[in-house]
Amino acid sequence: MYQEGIFDTTTICVDEYKDKCLSGRLYNSFYTDGLSFQSTIDLLLNMETALGGKNQPQAYTCRRLFRPIEERPVVEATQIERKDGKLATFSLKILFRQNASWQGSVFWHEGKQEERFRSVLELLLLINSALSLEKL
Repeated sequence: MYQEGIFDTTTICVDEYKDKCLSGRLYNSFYTDGLSFQSTIDLLLNMETALGGKNQPQAYTCRRLFRPIEERPVVEATQIERKDGKLATFSLKILFRQNASWQGSVFWHEGKQEERFRSVLELLLLINSALSLEKL
C-alpha cells in the first residue's frame, strides 16, 4: 500500500574524520541497530544497499513494476533512539535517486542548519564543510 511521506531519514554519526576520511555509524529503518563504516566509500555503499533493500526511493534507471510488497516491520522514526556522533551528527533524507546519484536534504545537528543537495558529491562537500568548521 502506498504511503505518503514514507521517505526514510538516515542518521549519520561521524566519530572520526581523519585525512578527509569519514568513519562512524549510520542508523535508519533498514539498519536499526546501526552499521559501522570505516571510510567514505563504505558509508556510500551501505547507504546504497539500504536504499536498494527498501526500494525507497526507487532508482530512476530501474524498470518499475507492480509487484507484491515485501512484508517488513515498519519502524517509525520515533521508535529509533537518537544517536550522536563523537564529532558530528547529520540527518539525511534522500528524496530521489536520479542521474546515478541522490537528491535530498541534510540537517547538521550541531550547527542547526539544513541544506539541500543535488548529488552525492554535493552531499559530501556539505559534510566536509561542516566537519571543517567543527575543527576551527
